[in-house]
Amino acid sequence: MPDNQEKEQPRRRQARGERRVAQLLEAAASVFCATGYTAASTNAIAREAGVSPGTLYQFFPNKEAIAIELGDRLMHEMRETYGEALAPVDPATPLEEAVGAAVDRFIDFNCEHPVFFALMHGPDIPGRISEEHDALHATLLARIEGLLRSLLPEAPGADVTRTAHMCLGLYKAGLELALAHEGAERDAYVQELKHVLIRYLEPLIGGRTAASAHPTAPPPA
Repeated sequence: MPDNQEKEQPRRRQARGERRVAQLLEAAASVFCATGYTAASTNAIAREAGVSPGTLYQFFPNKEAIAIELGDRLMHEMRETYGEALAPVDPATPLEEAVGAAVDRFIDFNCEHPVFFALMHGPDIPGRISEEHDALHATLLARIEGLLRSLLPEAPGADVTRTAHMCLGLYKAGLELALAHEGAERDAYVQELKHVLIRYLEPLIGGRTAASAHPTAPPPA
């Protein structure tokens, strides 16, 4: 029995520590969203978490360490999100359905975690987060290219890459507008973003499909 008790105590301490870290990260997310990374302080984060600065320093040596841990967790979750949202689709899938599902998944993630946009797109993010975000950006582009290749199987690789860059740029612009609004107005901007992407992709996908079906057809006069 004593042996079991000795094993149980470290587990309890570890569980308490994990809960405290989660509490501090949640508080940091709130402070970073409210003030930005540069203006935030460990004292403000501790105050938001309802703990003393000394308690915070038991888990994180400084503000940058908190931001890096928060960024790592968010990027891990984001990779899972776009892994599901940007999986290749059946070419027969309607374009509206493919675009709508991907946009909804990403918008939902950013609305649930507004600090992700604040940290990843701010002008003053810590160096390691910037490097991780660059890697995430490259992987995200590769996933978008994979999705587009399933919709444009005959398109040259350079065309698909260029289209992927355009889609990501359009999405980022629409996301910033959507996050700047709430409620019905945010929903309206999300819908506009879908319309923009669909109208951009529709002629490309329709044109490729027509060209594949009629490879010898002369160009229109």
